[in-house]
Amino acid sequence: MTASTAAPGALPTRRPVVGLDLGGTKIAAALFGADGTVVARCSRPTPAREGAPAVLDALAAAVAEVDPGRTASVAGIAAAGVIDPRTGTVTSSTDAIRGWAGTPLGTGLADRTGYAVACDNDVRATAGPELGALRVDGGDHASLLFAAIGTGVGGAVAADGRMVHGAAGIAGHLGHLPSPEAAGLPCTCGATGHLEVIASGPGIAAHYERLTGAPAGRLETVAARAAEGDADAVTAITTGASAAGRVLGGLANALGPDRVVVGGGVPRIGPLYGDALRDAFAAELMGPLRGLVPRAPLFGHDAAVLGAAALTLTLPLHRPGVLR
Repeated sequence: MTASTAAPGALPTRRPVVGLDLGGTKIAAALFGADGTVVARCSRPTPAREGAPAVLDALAAAVAEVDPGRTASVAGIAAAGVIDPRTGTVTSSTDAIRGWAGTPLGTGLADRTGYAVACDNDVRATAGPELGALRVDGGDHASLLFAAIGTGVGGAVAADGRMVHGAAGIAGHLGHLPSPEAAGLPCTCGATGHLEVIASGPGIAAHYERLTGAPAGRLETVAARAAEGDADAVTAITTGASAAGRVLGGLANALGPDRVVVGGGVPRIGPLYGDALRDAFAAELMGPLRGLVPRAPLFGHDAAVLGAAALTLTLPLHRPGVLR
């Protein structure tokens, strides 16, 4: 456990709060002081194969590690899966965490920690600080389109200064929009032809394998081959990037965002991906939006835990010991 002074003033809680980021492989936790600085942090593996109760136990242990003196009484969690923040329930999930769908995340963690708990999808929580910064720049009616492109394709949408959650917390799952480039390809959700299967890291690697008949394994392998001039690797990367850009451009026309942010691990492979995404995005835009350009996230590695902690200011708090 280490302390930090990162992100001072970025979280105007006026009280200590714990932020948690739950992924399929790792749990990250941070204790934020009343002035928004990080007082302590820790990380631990996610016991994803051991089931939901073990994951909730690990989350509670992370809370205890960063806040042994119980200076906080509230915690926010940014979690993988489709999360309904109103009920505090995981309404849908892949098998990355065994038995995760249906988990009472809010009350389950509240009962284990004694803290009041707010919860949301990890990408929406990560987008929260971006929306906060945009509101500072553009006022309370700012709108945001946020995409996270990595192992999957997630997203978040904010309109008129508010994050959109939708029925059962499903709003923002951009990876499950249809994409012509993915036509006929099976998606993890059970449907076919969705953006995630062509634009995500595994999707790009799989497309390279379809083009060549040779194994690639990881996106980094494809990126390295593209840098060496492999035409099929270039095609796989630019196809995925263009598919993402077209979908985001169409969404921009529908939503009229003030800012579009594209984060995640895939855009970090370099300008080949970023340029293709931006070109495809620009080609879709209606006249009033021309000049809108996808941007990199403003916040670094603390974005998810910072966004998780900020959930306690805006979302329902699930309290320990409540009859249900």
